[in-house]
Amino acid sequence: MAVHRSRPPVTGFTGFPPATFAFLTGLAANNNREWFTANKATYEKSVLAPFQLLLADVISALAEKEIPLAGDPKKAIFRIYRDVRFSKEKLPYKTHAGAVLTRDGIKGASGILYIHIDPAGCWLAAGFHNPDPEQLGAIREAIYIDPPRFEAIRTELAGTGLVLDATESLSRMPRDYQDAAGSPVADVLRLKRFVVRRTLAPETVAGPALIGETVAFAADALPFLRFGWQALTVLDPTAV
Repeated sequence: MAVHRSRPPVTGFTGFPPATFAFLTGLAANNNREWFTANKATYEKSVLAPFQLLLADVISALAEKEIPLAGDPKKAIFRIYRDVRFSKEKLPYKTHAGAVLTRDGIKGASGILYIHIDPAGCWLAAGFHNPDPEQLGAIREAIYIDPPRFEAIRTELAGTGLVLDATESLSRMPRDYQDAAGSPVADVLRLKRFVVRRTLAPETVAGPALIGETVAFAADALPFLRFGWQALTVLDPTAV
């Protein structure tokens, strides 16, 4: 009698299935505790589980390529519960899924790789999304002191299709930088955050190619991240 061996379980990321987006779309239409509670098992199976597998594979691949971004696959994913304490919008749940990797693996660290999964569109981002005033000042100062170096990094980013997001920018030059109004980096000095993004095709998100796409994006953004990390050493010389 032939012995039929069962296939070994699939443990790596194989893509976000259609059920991921069906759940998030359903949640957007039924953003209430009753619906979420009734469908929580689907959330755990179709959103959390594949996201954790993706992160585990991405973290491993980043380490192989010596790209200094890491995290815990379970802790790196943002909670789906919204903080409504200080918000006029009281809907209790986010209708997308997101995760962040950082240099030390801690969510609140500066300089991130972010993965956004959303029925309205998926994308990757990297940079310094919400710098406090001291961090913002340190990065601006590094750009101001050495415009050619930053322009070289910006050219390198552009070669991979990455440009700094200018949606949050001052209308005027910030105080202490008005003499740079006509310089090539004037637009960057007005930014309130320093972020680059890359849109993900639906077919990429649906398969294991998302692993390589995420790692490639991190590699493309790494010179920019390194620039920011070095700039921030003026605030913490022990951070390298």
